[in-house]
Amino acid sequence: TDFNYGADEYDAEGNEEPKALPEGSETMPYIDESPTMSPQLSARSQESGDGVSPTPTDGLGTGGERDAGKGLEMRKLVLSGFLASEEIYINQLEALLLPMKPLKATATTSQPVLTLQQIETIFYKIQDIYEIHKEFYDSLCPKVQQWDSNITMGHLFQKLASQLGVYKAFVDNYKIALETAEKCSQSNYQFQKISEELKVKGPKDSKESHTSVTREALLYKPIDRVTRSTLVLHDLLKHTPADHPDYPLLQDALRISQNFLSSINEDIDPRRTAVTTPKGETRQLVKDGFLVELSEGSRKLRHVFLFTDVLLCAKLKKAAVGKHQQYDCKWYVPLADLVFPSPEESEHCPQVHVIPDHELEDMKMKISAIKSEVQKEKANKGQSRAMERLKKKMFENEFWLLLNSPAIPFRIHNRNGKSYLFLLSSDYERSEWREAIQKLQKKDLQAFVLSSVELQVLTGSCFKLRTVHNIPVTSNKDDDESPGLYGFLHVIVHSAKGFKQSANLYCTLEVDSFGYFVSKAKTRVFRDTTEPQWNEEFEIELEGSQSLRILCYEKCYDKTKLNKDNNEIVDKIMGKGQIQLDPQAVQTKNWHMDVIEMNGIKVEFSMKFTSRDMSLKRTPSKKQTGVFGVKISVVTKRERSKVPYIVRQCIEEVEKRGIEEVGIYRISGVATDIQALKAVFDANNKDILVMLSDMDINAIAGTLKLYFRELPEPLLTDRLYPAFMEGIALSDPAAKENCMMHLLRSLPDPNLITFLFLLEHLKRVAEKEPINKMSLHNLATVFGPTLLRPSEGESKGHLTLASDIWSHDVMAQVQVLLYYLQHPPISFTELKRNTLYFSTDV
Repeated sequence: TDFNYGADEYDAEGNEEPKALPEGSETMPYIDESPTMSPQLSARSQESGDGVSPTPTDGLGTGGERDAGKGLEMRKLVLSGFLASEEIYINQLEALLLPMKPLKATATTSQPVLTLQQIETIFYKIQDIYEIHKEFYDSLCPKVQQWDSNITMGHLFQKLASQLGVYKAFVDNYKIALETAEKCSQSNYQFQKISEELKVKGPKDSKESHTSVTREALLYKPIDRVTRSTLVLHDLLKHTPADHPDYPLLQDALRISQNFLSSINEDIDPRRTAVTTPKGETRQLVKDGFLVELSEGSRKLRHVFLFTDVLLCAKLKKAAVGKHQQYDCKWYVPLADLVFPSPEESEHCPQVHVIPDHELEDMKMKISAIKSEVQKEKANKGQSRAMERLKKKMFENEFWLLLNSPAIPFRIHNRNGKSYLFLLSSDYERSEWREAIQKLQKKDLQAFVLSSVELQVLTGSCFKLRTVHNIPVTSNKDDDESPGLYGFLHVIVHSAKGFKQSANLYCTLEVDSFGYFVSKAKTRVFRDTTEPQWNEEFEIELEGSQSLRILCYEKCYDKTKLNKDNNEIVDKIMGKGQIQLDPQAVQTKNWHMDVIEMNGIKVEFSMKFTSRDMSLKRTPSKKQTGVFGVKISVVTKRERSKVPYIVRQCIEEVEKRGIEEVGIYRISGVATDIQALKAVFDANNKDILVMLSDMDINAIAGTLKLYFRELPEPLLTDRLYPAFMEGIALSDPAAKENCMMHLLRSLPDPNLITFLFLLEHLKRVAEKEPINKMSLHNLATVFGPTLLRPSEGESKGHLTLASDIWSHDVMAQVQVLLYYLQHPPISFTELKRNTLYFSTDV
């Protein structure tokens, strides 16, 4: 049977049902067995102290305990978290076994609930699994309770791994066990009742004595557990020095577990012109490119070809060795029959399933980590096989991102019936396709039907004629191609002229990152004018960007046209243009003025670029009387407050009138307004409140971000930064919870109280996501680096490509904040009392 292991259904409380598997599905979620950081790498680097894997700082244990900077304290956190989840697992197995004895007893009577054969099938191997884990738990528990740095426990994990054969038997039997149990439930009411509510004991120190879980949910637990143990082994290896006696034993256990997982995890591959027009003219290829089509509810990457009189949607066929590649036509629409449905007509179209932001960001984080590894391999002249593996993985991840991130609908309708839906990530590209088609439709076109031979010849010509050869992912770029810019681009959109009649006008800015374009900023609407004067400044973060695009729109206020589809942009594009971001030209300290011309309209703008290294300096303020650039402890002491006044006032104002503002905190405020507010707060001017109530809400949001960005030390402190990075990288949920709460507890009070205050505010903002479009993930992306990015030189111990190390770090900072945003409410007093969470001594 083809089982795929899934780690994510397990929760630390053990009381959540697994996601129900759809009818008839035999597979379980696939688990990725390869960690992003190889344990060998990080353990070696800890030993040699070259700073690849930061060791926990004094925040974890006393200086003496640090044992010359080896991650032993982290091992304790990982183990105590794992023990807590192991206890829950044993309780679950016990609950599953509980009905077995009475069932066996009735099996031999005249009125059996189940036959012995059925009992044997349903409870197959569970007793063995229970005994193995009970023994493991009983041996490990005392070691963790009487912890000291010389403790060894590798042999216990090695023994556990050597008993995985029992799981193989369980897995092979799992499907039959489920089917048998299902049949017995349907035919026997008594068994059905037993199965619906099995009582699982709560952990020793928890308030809850029992939880009720269904038998089906419990039967799934062993399937989870192997994966879980494998994750813990990764975590332990990461924090065990290579010269520790446990190291080879843990490595051995990991190797056995991984081989076991691959043996049941089938290698799952990611599912991956001589022609003339009816009028006798040569059919020419006008435009082609990769687009994501939503077909029967799932996203497919298509290569779309626009010819003189037909739009053809194709996919590249897998070619046999030695044969050259061919396209396969999925559908075509003669341009004479092609119409773009208006927003009203497209109401009946399928709803677009949008992938949550946090999944996209997690994937970006994975990609950045792999990029850093690729750079390391290059530097070490690594073996080509390892390199190939990394590149393959990078391609798969980038391909997933390319497929899942687009959300702007581009609908195409054939007058004779069928509609098609593409999803794009850039409105600029959508309008390029639409304009190219409309331009061709101005000619006198005829409708036609292609015979199968004609279609074959036309599709055959696609391969020779295509202009876009590679899927737009960075792993397809050549090594000598420019990696693009990493840092911050400051753009001032000044004004525009050349409009024929007055209108309500605004601009948006798009840049490319990870190979495709996304919208990053939007000016305010300038009402009823032919010469809008925006004069707004934006700061746009670049991640490997090479181009900047500006689109100019006329705002649509007509209620009938406003579509219900969230991502549908109904405003009319008046003009659009793009410029290359040339690293040489952009990297000056001064503003550089430019004009983009777009069908008769000229937009004036200025820009300057700051590389990551420059923009990330936190510089303490010379004046200690203000609030910007002054330590938070100094400010709260001076104000006799728990949370700085500026933080309270900005948050209050945003909650009063900005919580439903689209893109609040993401859309930049006007720079001059922010500077004005900064000056008023620094001078502690009594007009603050009047000024706040009149000011544009994006400027107030921008002032709050600036305050945290300019703190001389990040809110979550330099001292704990390496430990936050380690904590967020733990794979085991219980260990992670343990560590992340321990770190909050280690923060100074003003920092902690302010952080929790901000956290609750951001959660309230995200509750309004349907209106303001700001999910927890969007907010974590905006605030993560601002609250965590270390001050001077903390992370610059060794030189790698700034772009790689930074994008990886930034992603991890986002993950840290997201972890706390998704966590149930955290209270200061509970945290300090240390009762809510596994204490370090489980």
